[in-house]
Amino acid sequence: MDRWWPDLLGSWIFYSILPLPRGCRPRFERIARFAPLVGLGLGGAQAVTWQLGAQLGCPRGALVALVLALGLWLSGGLHFDGVLDTGDGLAAGKRQLEAMADSRIGASGLSAGLLVLMLQAGALLSLGPAAPAALVWSAVWGRVAPLLAIGCFPYLRPGGGGGFHRQGRGSLAAELLPSALLVGLLAGLSGSLGGWAALLAGLGGALPALLVPLELGRRLGGHTGDSYGACVEWTAAFSLWASWGVQRLFI
Repeated sequence: MDRWWPDLLGSWIFYSILPLPRGCRPRFERIARFAPLVGLGLGGAQAVTWQLGAQLGCPRGALVALVLALGLWLSGGLHFDGVLDTGDGLAAGKRQLEAMADSRIGASGLSAGLLVLMLQAGALLSLGPAAPAALVWSAVWGRVAPLLAIGCFPYLRPGGGGGFHRQGRGSLAAELLPSALLVGLLAGLSGSLGGWAALLAGLGGALPALLVPLELGRRLGGHTGDSYGACVEWTAAFSLWASWGVQRLFI
């Protein structure tokens, strides 16, 4: 814990806008391995907001908009910005890195951003009362996906802002260890509170967490900080739909 704690603090303030108490000394080494724990906190905040809004009689469509806006705000739009830039890069052919580095948003980036938001909104509308649990799981799986991108693909932009994620990192198994412990904990809670169907619905996000970074890495020839962020948002979107699909099959 003494070795993990400073990096966990660094992960908390890098991946969210939430401050740390005074006296905490974060360290920004190997912070990506703790991003799923940050996702647990942010997804938990979204889940609590959904529950409170539902109890107050807030319409479901308004709840969807509220929790999505909350997620973007708490993350500082960090990952959503990656969706926009990666969308432009995928459409730019050989100029993909140049397009991704451009601060201006192109039509492809805008389309990608709208698509990921509509997918998340549609899934949440479909999930209904099951949305709070799915929000937590999707926030966790979304932040597991970049670990595979970091560990399995080269970094495409030497000197880029996301390159520090690869410095000093251990083996992929070591980087995934905190995520494995977290997923095990969530799986136990889901199984005890909601039964095996709720457990399967939560674990369904493992597939997009694997496929999204692999597909983006294949299409780009590697990854950048922008595509790490895109992995988070696209995996979260598909994880929500995976939860809905499993529930339709088994509930």
